[in-house]
Amino acid sequence: MVHPIDRWAQTAPWYSSRLVWWFGLSCVIAYAGLRLLAPKVGEIAGTMMALSGLLAVLVWGRGVRGSAPLWLLLGAVLVQLLSWVMVAWQHPEWAAANPRLDRMAKWFLFIGMAWWLGGSTRHTLLAWGMFIVGLLLVVTVGEHGWPQWQRAFQQWSFRVDFGISNAQHAAVFLGAALLGGLAFTKRCWLGGRWRWCTRILWLLVVAVCFTGMILTQTRGVWLGVALAACVMTVAGLLHLWAHSSRHALRWVLLGFVGMVVVGSAAGLTFRETVERRLASENAVIAQVIRGEFDQVPYTSIGIRVHTWRAGAQWFVERPLVGWGDDARRLVIKNTEWLPDHIRDVFGHLHNTPLEILVAYGLLGFGVILALAGWVGLGTWLAWRAGVMPGDVALFGAGFFVFFVVANQFESYLSFWTGTFLFNLVMGGLVTHIWRWQVSTGQRIFPRMLKADL
Repeated sequence: MVHPIDRWAQTAPWYSSRLVWWFGLSCVIAYAGLRLLAPKVGEIAGTMMALSGLLAVLVWGRGVRGSAPLWLLLGAVLVQLLSWVMVAWQHPEWAAANPRLDRMAKWFLFIGMAWWLGGSTRHTLLAWGMFIVGLLLVVTVGEHGWPQWQRAFQQWSFRVDFGISNAQHAAVFLGAALLGGLAFTKRCWLGGRWRWCTRILWLLVVAVCFTGMILTQTRGVWLGVALAACVMTVAGLLHLWAHSSRHALRWVLLGFVGMVVVGSAAGLTFRETVERRLASENAVIAQVIRGEFDQVPYTSIGIRVHTWRAGAQWFVERPLVGWGDDARRLVIKNTEWLPDHIRDVFGHLHNTPLEILVAYGLLGFGVILALAGWVGLGTWLAWRAGVMPGDVALFGAGFFVFFVVANQFESYLSFWTGTFLFNLVMGGLVTHIWRWQVSTGQRIFPRMLKADL
């Protein structure tokens, strides 16, 4: 039997013992399946996965340790250090005693996950599947599961959160799982001995995730899912049209029709909840469009608009390196025109890109943009080369649209929930990109990374 790592490393002499490899993969599976279900256990597994995987890449990862993620991890650490030094020098009263280098570094936990997945689509789908299982258990049989469903059905104004931080964070998990259901429709509906089990499971996942997402009443996630589903559907149809694949066309249409049916049923069932949530701030949106910011009340959207204005003002003052890792709290607490009840209650800006700009300036934001560009281009190249399956690439594209939109209205990457979801998806994509690099000997940015470290 061929060793999994040997099967992946076709052109580079990578090696780790079978025992070490199984330890790493077990940490990945535990991290994916237990981070929501048993948070402490999942957190420990994630830490071991990240540290052991990073060490393994540095020791055995010839062919990938010179790739962009590791350089960008180093860049993130240096940017945070520079920002802290500048704040400590110019505003020592606002500087932490020590630089908190983990604020951006935790967004690179996927490096360890990508290594232990070994470039395997099967292992990637196993990890993602374990996340789905954990999520379904939390939102159904968990202590906050069925009781919240019952209350939501009885009281339409109640927003479910299933015990996951708050409703917004529960929504982002359900939205991502829903997009996974759309992307992997074909796999779940293919023929085979267990075809009816997988089809029923697919229907269950789509129905529970869609309905639960509606009950969270999180408009930013609704918008992100809608745009991502449209992008995924159009991309799938264009690909099939270009390849004249009528046989595969039905799977895209089946997924789309399934989403429409479930969405319509949920929309009719929870029509009052949806209409009330969408119409509740029409007047506020109209004021924002007219530019009447001073008259905007401090409603859900109004709070975001005012804190975004405050954050933009602070960013303009230090656009290059920002105000350090505690910038989001500094903005809220030290913007005098914000009312006291906002300054006392809130500690973040409800917008991930703005928080990065305020904390680490254009340098920090550039690191994230470079990572997004590398993963996006790498996903395209790995898919074109046949290394990354089409449905995995399609899910990656949909998740990118969804996550970018959702993070405009909530600072998901500033919390463990967004970090976990981000690393889970990134790990599956990057492992395929690395596999493509090793099998072809190519680099995404060949001029920058000529040396095979």
